[in-house]
Amino acid sequence: MSDALDKVRGVRELPLFPLPLALFPGVPLPLHIFEERYRRMLADVRVTNNLFGLSYFDASLAIDDRPPVGHVGCAAEIVEVQPLEDGRSNVLTVGLVRYRLVEYADAGEPYLVGRVEFFEDDAENEISLSASAREVAELFTRIARSVRAINNDRMSLPDLNEIEPERLSFFVAAAMEMEAEDKQQLLELRSTSERLRRLRELLAQVVDNYEERARVHQVAKHNGHSGKHLTPDLDE
Repeated sequence: MSDALDKVRGVRELPLFPLPLALFPGVPLPLHIFEERYRRMLADVRVTNNLFGLSYFDASLAIDDRPPVGHVGCAAEIVEVQPLEDGRSNVLTVGLVRYRLVEYADAGEPYLVGRVEFFEDDAENEISLSASAREVAELFTRIARSVRAINNDRMSLPDLNEIEPERLSFFVAAAMEMEAEDKQQLLELRSTSERLRRLRELLAQVVDNYEERARVHQVAKHNGHSGKHLTPDLDE
C-alpha cells in the first residue's frame, strides 16, 4: 500500500468541494474559502482528518446541480490554513489520491458528502514506463528551458528523471496549459503509460515552436532589444 492510500485507509466518506478544475495527486493547490458552507466544511475537517474531495464541476456546462455519481476526483489534504479576520481563509492543500464517487451520503451538512472508493494507477511494466517517462521529462524540460530563456529566468530546473513515472505524469499534466476537461480526462486514466503517451504527443506538438521563440528572443536580446515576458501556453 502506498503512503497516500495508507492516509485514507478506513475513510469511506469525504466532504466534497466542486470546482471547475482538476487536482492531481502530489500537486499543491492554494484555495480561498469564503462561502459559508465551505467555511463549515473547513472547520469540520480540521478537527477530523484534514481531508476533503475536490471534484471537477463546471456549473456553466452541467445539467445537474452537482457532480454526477461515478465521477473521479482527488482527495485534498490541508497542510496550512491562514484565517482572515472576516471569517474567510486562505488554505494550502496538496492532492493526495484519486477517488470514484459511489453515491452521495445524506450527512445533514450544508456541503456535499460522498461515499467514495480510492484508487491508484494499475501496475504496468516498469522498464517500459521508465522509458516513456524519460521521453516526457526530456520534452517538458526542453519547453521549460525555452520559456525561462524567453522570460530571462536563470533559475535552475529540477531533474525530472528523479521522479517516478506515475508522479511525473501528474506533475506534467498539472503544469501544462490545457482545458480543465482535458486535465480531468488525464486524471481519470488508470494507466500511467497511456497518460504519458498522451502527454508526449501534446508536448511534441509544441516543443519546436517554443525553442524557436527562445532562439529569436536570444537573437533580439543580443541585438539590443528586450523581449516581452511570456507565460507558457501549451495549446499553441
